[in-house]
Amino acid sequence: MNPLVPPAIPIIEARGLTRHYGDLVAVDRIDFIVARGEVFGFLGPNGAGKSTTVRMLTGYIPATAGTITVAGYNLLSHPGAARRHLGVVPEEANVYADLTVRQNIMLMAELHGVSKEERTQRGKELVEMFGLAERLKQKGRQLSKGLRQRLMLCMALVSDPDMLFLDEPTSGLDVASSRLIREVITRMNQTQGMTVFLTTHNIEEADELCHRVAIINKGRIAAIDTPRALRATLQSRRSVEVRFAQGALPPESMLNFGMGTETVKFAQGFRIFGAAPGLIAQELANRATAQGLHIEHLSTLEPSLEEVFIHITSRGVAQTAEEIHV
Repeated sequence: MNPLVPPAIPIIEARGLTRHYGDLVAVDRIDFIVARGEVFGFLGPNGAGKSTTVRMLTGYIPATAGTITVAGYNLLSHPGAARRHLGVVPEEANVYADLTVRQNIMLMAELHGVSKEERTQRGKELVEMFGLAERLKQKGRQLSKGLRQRLMLCMALVSDPDMLFLDEPTSGLDVASSRLIREVITRMNQTQGMTVFLTTHNIEEADELCHRVAIINKGRIAAIDTPRALRATLQSRRSVEVRFAQGALPPESMLNFGMGTETVKFAQGFRIFGAAPGLIAQELANRATAQGLHIEHLSTLEPSLEEVFIHITSRGVAQTAEEIHV
C-alpha cells in the first residue's frame, strides 16, 4: 500500500505544497493525504517546516505554490468553506484573559455560527469531558497552563469540526492534564471518528496515538507510514539485551556475533544490535551454558520510533518510506 494514499476518503490533501520566505525555502513541494478518521502525526526537528506547514494547512498563511484541499474545498479559492471543517489548538493557549471559561466557549461557538441551543448543549458536554465544569466562572487569566489548554480544546471543538489540528498539545503540561488530553483524543477518534492532525516533539506520544506519521526534515517529507512500518525499516537497530548474574563479565568472544552486529556495554549488562535478534539470543544462551555463566535477563528489543526519527533526520531527506530501509 502506498502510505501517501490511505484506503479512505481524504479530508486533507496537500500537493506540491511550498512556502518561501525570501530566498529561504521553508517547505519544499511536499505531498500527503490525511484520511478521514485517522490520527495523523506530523514530526520533525526544530526549523524543519512543521509550523509553516500547519499554518498553511489551516489558512493562516498562503502557500507560495501547490494546492490544499480540505473536505473537498480548495483552501485558496474557498477559504471560509474549507476552514469551517477545522478546529485549531495552537501550542500557546490563546484564551481571552478577561472572559470566563463559559464566555470563551460561547464566544467561539457564536463566531462559528453555532445555534444558541446547540452551543449550550455542546459546551456542557465539553466542559464535563475536560474537567472544567467546576470552573465555568473563572476567568482565563486565573487558569493554569494545563487548564488553559483544556479550555482551548473546548473552544476548538464546540463547533463540532471534522478535523482537529493540535500543535504540541501536551507540551509543558502536568501529568494529569497530559494524560487527560491523550485520553480524550483517543476517545473522540474512536467513538466519533474525529480526524486529528498532531504535531509533537514527544515521539512516544505520537507512537501511542497515531495511525500514521509523517516526518518532515529540511522542508521535505522524509518518511510517511504507520509507526510500526517505520520501526520495521530500521532492522539494524533490532537488539538483544542481556544481563549476567552477579554482574559477571563474559569473555569478549562470547559477545562477538560478526559482521553487521554491534555490542554495547551499559551499566548493568550488554546490548547487541543486529538484524536477527532471535537467533542472537538463542546463540547467546547456548554460549552462556557452555561457559558456565548464568543469564539473569535476556530479551529481544525492537527499535523505537524515536530511534527511527533520529536516524531519518540525521541522514537528510528521502523521497519515500522505502528509501529509509537499512
